[in-house]
Formats: sequence, structure tokens, C-alpha cells
Amino acid sequence: MMDAWWPALIFSAGYNTTLVTLGAMLLGAGAGMIGAFVLLRKRSLVSDAITHATLPGLAMAFVLIGAIQGDGRWLPGLLLGAALSAALGLWLVQWISARTRLGEDAAIGAVLSTFFAFGVVLITVIQSMNVTGQSGLTGYLVGSTAGMLAVEAKLIASCALGLLLAVFILRREFLLVCFDPEFAQTQGVNTGRVDLLLLLLLMAVVVIGLKVTGLILVVALTITPPVSARFWTNRPPRMVALAAVLGALAAYLGVTLSSARASLPTGSLIVLSAFAIFLMSFLAAPRRGVFASLLAHQRFRRRVHLRQGLLSMSRNEPIFDGLTLRLLRRAGHIRRDGVATAQGRAAAREAEHEERLWALYRRLYPGDALHREHAGLDPIARVLPPDAIDELEQRLLASGGRA
Repeated sequence: MMDAWWPALIFSAGYNTTLVTLGAMLLGAGAGMIGAFVLLRKRSLVSDAITHATLPGLAMAFVLIGAIQGDGRWLPGLLLGAALSAALGLWLVQWISARTRLGEDAAIGAVLSTFFAFGVVLITVIQSMNVTGQSGLTGYLVGSTAGMLAVEAKLIASCALGLLLAVFILRREFLLVCFDPEFAQTQGVNTGRVDLLLLLLLMAVVVIGLKVTGLILVVALTITPPVSARFWTNRPPRMVALAAVLGALAAYLGVTLSSARASLPTGSLIVLSAFAIFLMSFLAAPRRGVFASLLAHQRFRRRVHLRQGLLSMSRNEPIFDGLTLRLLRRAGHIRRDGVATAQGRAAAREAEHEERLWALYRRLYPGDALHREHAGLDPIARVLPPDAIDELEQRLLASGGRA
């Protein structure tokens, strides 16, 4: 398996394979970028409606092309039919949600199920027609690059490149509308037009990706890379760029894997590669990943136990918790027999003094204290400015040390 996979990984498995791989990577990058904006706009479900709405247009285009030339597998015509059908489905979703009391989710459910059911009926009819190429339609459901002609690969690659450039050019307007539509309007941005462009580019991703990932799985390429990117950064521009990189990486791995063996489905492997990237991000991202969250929780737990142990020492209260004792012993605050060291007594006095300062601060400024998460666990000099600490010290001294 590795012997067959390696040439595809280094782009030496043949002209067609290299062309398909590059086209799929451009498609993955464009899908990741537009998917990031759709995710930020909270409209990811629309992509599912668009994908299912392509099926009847694809089938009707196949019927028409087959009736004209006897073989319905003409990629430009099929993509055009899918685009028209997807545009109709998108318009219906917008019209239903705008003109009725139904929400967008209900409109999406109605359009998705109706269009997909109609497409399935048409495919059943196609199977009984006297035209060639019916079996090739399954490739548009789950994706298939095996046997793709060079002219088809070039068409997909050029469309994907154009899509990527369009998303890159419009990225600022998209970000502005995603985060603050009202402010965007004050800056002269037509939010309705930007929303429409966003959905049209999403539709373009779906249509271009029909041959590569299939209409059933292409929605994953617009959702999974942006979700994976969200684990690695809090900044939207970086998230968009990272989603493009992860989308391209998923397409690269999926297409090269499928080229290693003819029976492997391209779309499924691209989606599985995207999920593997998501799983790695979910587990290993430095801030939001599971492992990082577990480590942060353990650090926070140790800080709480250590501080509570020092406060107990300052108040001559017995300590029974094993973790607290281990932390105090490791920090050199107590000996093995539990007796406090000179360093531990000094640290306990300091902890008690800071606890009184924090208690006074919370009493004097309750509103501000609410916004300082876990403030009592941090040294007060790291959180408050020197003049605020001096004021607290004077007030504490005037009250005789009572908070």
C-alpha cells in the first residue's frame, strides 16, 4: 500500500493523478475558506440544503445531454445543471424563510428532502433509459476521480482556483458581515449582497466538488476544516487561513490515498482525512484541545489546593487532604512530618494577607471583582495596579487588619 501511495504523495504518479490532486487541493482550500465564513455566520446547515438540491439538476442535465448525444457524461453540462438546481433550492430556502413564518431550519429541511427525493426518482428513471453512462452517476454521489479525463481535471482545478481567488478578494467584507452586520452597514457595505455572494460561493464549492467528493460528502469539506481550525486559534483571519490549509491537506491525503488502489472511494477518503485532522485538533490543540484542557484543569486544581493549604497553615487548621500535603511538601512549605518550615510560615502569612486584600477589594468593588476570574489565586500585584494596592493596604491598616 505504501509503495503505491508514496509516488502520489510526491506528485510522481502520473500527469492525471497530479492534476487531480492539485485540483482537489484547490477545492479543499476554497471549501475551507468559504466554510469558515459560513460557520462564523452560523449558516452551516445551508450547505447541506445546497448539496442535496444539486441532485435533480444533475439528473435532468444527464437526461438532456443523453438525449442529444447518447451519453450523458459531459462534465460542463452536468455541473451547469447542478448549479441551476442548487440556485433554485437556495432561492426557495431564502424565499420561504423571508415570506413565511417558518424559520430557516424548517425551510432547509423542506427543500432538502423534496429536492433529494425528486433527484432519486430521476436517477431511477435514468437507469431504464437507452443511454450510456448511467453507472457514472454514482460517482457524483460519493465522489470518484478514477478515470477522470485530463480536461475534466483541468476544468475542476481552474474553477477551484477562481473560487479561491474570489473568496480571498472578498474576505474582508465577509469577516465584517459575519461579526457585526450593523457596523458593516454604517461602513457602506451592502450586507444582503455580501450574504448572497457568500451563499453563491458556497454553492460553487458544492457544484465544483461533485466529481471529487460527491454531493453527499462535499458538505463535510465545508464544515470539518473550519471546525478543526477553530481549535487552534481565536483570531478569525487566522482561522480562515488555517481552514484553507486544513481543507487542502484533507483533499491531498484523500486523493493520494484513493489513487493507491482503484477501488478506494475518493470522497469518502477525503472526508475521513478531514475527520482525522479534526480528531487531532480536538485532542492536541494547545489551547482548546482535550489534552490542553485536562492539563489546565490539573494546574488550576493544584493552585487551589496549594493556596487553601497555605491559608489553613496561617489559621493553624489541620490539613488532611493528601494532594494538598504533597503540594506543600513539594514546595518546601512543610517537612515530611507535617511541621511548617520557615519558608512555609512566611508564605502562609503572605497568603493570608493577600486573602484579606482580595476580600476588601471584593467588598469595595463588587462589580469589577466579578470580571476578574480566579483573581484570588493570582498574586495581587499581577492583577491590580500599584496605586490600587496601596489604597487597599491603607484601608486594611485603618480597619485594624480586618477586611
